[in-house]
Amino acid sequence: MSQTLNPPATLDVPPALPVPRLLSAAGIAAGPLFLAAGLAQGLTRDGFDFTRNALSQLSLGALGWIQVTFFLLTGLLVIGGAIAIRQALRDAPGGTWAPRLLGAFGASFLLAGIFRADPGAGFPAGAPEDRVTSLSTHGAIHMLSGAVGYLALCAAFLVLARHFTARRQRGWALAARLVPVGVIAGFAASATTVAAFTAGAGLGLLGLSAVTARLAFPTRRQRPWSAARQQHSETTTDRQETSA
Repeated sequence: MSQTLNPPATLDVPPALPVPRLLSAAGIAAGPLFLAAGLAQGLTRDGFDFTRNALSQLSLGALGWIQVTFFLLTGLLVIGGAIAIRQALRDAPGGTWAPRLLGAFGASFLLAGIFRADPGAGFPAGAPEDRVTSLSTHGAIHMLSGAVGYLALCAAFLVLARHFTARRQRGWALAARLVPVGVIAGFAASATTVAAFTAGAGLGLLGLSAVTARLAFPTRRQRPWSAARQQHSETTTDRQETSA
């Protein structure tokens, strides 16, 4: 008795696209670059106090153009990293919303660079010693863009936690859930010291760099999502044909 085997059905799985290394490197470098620039300026500019002044206020004064430049550059780098993550997560859980939320986070840096923070807490020189109590229009837009941007970043981490869970990468899934907690805790503690706000913002930026590196440059044991999905589909098809 002869048995005719039908050829395997064509799988509608697009081939994996290589993630541009330049975009991946941009996303990885964004956070460390912004924090290093802020640290260097904060240590060298007269009157700046990390316990009283936010890094955003470095965009004020005669040398404010330096921080404005880093705001704009960081925004572009983050958006580039979001594009890299979009390609790395194509057809994977979280592959739609995580890049969009990260793109919004990058856009918030662009707005923060265009609309500067208000002076206060003794910086720049000649500013009132008290904290800012009333916001100007550009100060309000700066603060609002930062708040929305970091909320988008926290949401992106939670979306990526779902991706890591699906890939059974429990450590990364846990870290992706803990980073938003640290960011929000730092922001909440800013009423006590601005350094807590800076620490929370820095945690989010460094966490994003780590996640971008993990997704854009997977280890040898970690296959691209589309390749793993294709092999699973082929195995399922072979089993169905054998049982038939």
